[in-house]
Amino acid sequence: MTAQRPLQFAYWVPNVSGGLVVSKVPQRTHWDAPYNRELARIAEQAGFDYALTQIRFTAGYGADNQHESVTFSQDLLAATERLKVIAALLPGPWNPALAAKQVATISHLYGPRIAVNIVSGWFRGEFKAIGEPWLDHEERYLRSEEFIRCLKGVWEEASFSFAGDFYRFRDYRLKPKPVDPRPEIFQGGSSRAARDMAARVSDWYFTNGNTPEGIRAQVDDIQRKAAENGHSVKIGMNAFVIARATEQEAQAQLQEILDHADIEAVKGFQHEVQNAGNASPEKEGNWAKSTFEDLVQYNDGFKPGLIGTPQQIARRIIDYKRAGVDLLLLGFLHCQEEVEFFGREVIPLVRDLEQQLTPELAHG
Repeated sequence: MTAQRPLQFAYWVPNVSGGLVVSKVPQRTHWDAPYNRELARIAEQAGFDYALTQIRFTAGYGADNQHESVTFSQDLLAATERLKVIAALLPGPWNPALAAKQVATISHLYGPRIAVNIVSGWFRGEFKAIGEPWLDHEERYLRSEEFIRCLKGVWEEASFSFAGDFYRFRDYRLKPKPVDPRPEIFQGGSSRAARDMAARVSDWYFTNGNTPEGIRAQVDDIQRKAAENGHSVKIGMNAFVIARATEQEAQAQLQEILDHADIEAVKGFQHEVQNAGNASPEKEGNWAKSTFEDLVQYNDGFKPGLIGTPQQIARRIIDYKRAGVDLLLLGFLHCQEEVEFFGREVIPLVRDLEQQLTPELAHG
């Protein structure tokens, strides 16, 4: 990452009910298709580069209703012209042959604007509910790595063969291939297994919200390993934005969200995700060290501190660019109006500050 490469912005698509916080605070965010089409158009005009659709098969932490990610992604692509849409895929329910074919077709319908996010899985109850085997932590990442290797092989090789622990291909010829450039592959996680996988096969690594120092440690680990593997990977981080005219207003909004937290839903979510996080050998998977307050925004989105005035948030964003972040994946309380505000008031400040960075400063 250099000072010359602008930081990119993505937003969480609310294709599940309940918004982006586990709170009963009033929200003007909706999970239906008309709201999301308009949100995608607003985000595109606001300067966002990506939208990420969520995958959920069962209700959890207030998300009682869920639209399927790939189908929903196509709808957003049809509503926009430039925005790239990342469809979350869960190995198990999907196999790589189906995913490769789906995404290749979508790329022919809408151009090279479709990407995928491979979700290794954290909710054991979800797998049980749909009759999918639940693998241990290391096996889930091994399966995801094979999934990614198969996607890339099917998309890039004229005839693809593979013999792994989870997937098999024999002289498979996908026609047509996706349009160039091939779809980008994102993955999430904070554990050692997640970082190691990213350093071998992924185009992008998503991690939960963290401090600049915490992110820098992850980035350094991934980039060192990627270099050893002859691989290149970019870094995305989750964050929740509360941008207001004054810092006091922003902090008051945060406190209102916390005061109205859905205690039962947060505790249920906390139980599931901390079991998943603690399942990693080093006990450092996503959410392993998250507090109750952290989990009111379910990917540690409050931790980065993008809460305050546009000027404060822009300066904080530059701290993350210095730490090695290439993309911010953002959540908002009232998505349509706040995405528009962020694009109008925050992104231009970030671009101005980026111009002031030297290459040395951009590397921390």
